[in-house]
Amino acid sequence: MANKINIKNKKAYHDYEMLDKFVAGIQLSGTEIKSIRLGKASLSESYCVFINNELFVRGMQIADYDRGSYNRHQPGRDRRLLMNRNELRKLQRKVKESGLTITTLRLFIAESGYAKLEIALAKGKKEFDKRETIKRKDTQRQMERLHKIK
Repeated sequence: MANKINIKNKKAYHDYEMLDKFVAGIQLSGTEIKSIRLGKASLSESYCVFINNELFVRGMQIADYDRGSYNRHQPGRDRRLLMNRNELRKLQRKVKESGLTITTLRLFIAESGYAKLEIALAKGKKEFDKRETIKRKDTQRQMERLHKIK
């Protein structure tokens, strides 16, 4: 199955330093998977939160499926993430202890046909860290251009 759905959250890499990455399944309902397959999803303001020892993604927007009938979904609802119990405990412990956050990185369709969400345990960057990252990327681009010319 050659499905090339790969929706990224570019803002997360700018605002956070990624410490540990995980892949989780998403519990979808109604016509949400059809909208995702059309590429009508946004992760720009999404993050993960624990509710009753279960992990939910909040702020992920999946657009309404235009050909759906009575079984339509709510675009901005909280969606449960499906992960191993040990991974959930590890994440919950890290978030409580050290004040880290869990952010979404990308949404994709796996080989099995299921929608998966790549999440990361992240630490917020300060303003000077963001500037330093931009400088580093800029100098890297300039070096690549010089090597390309020679």
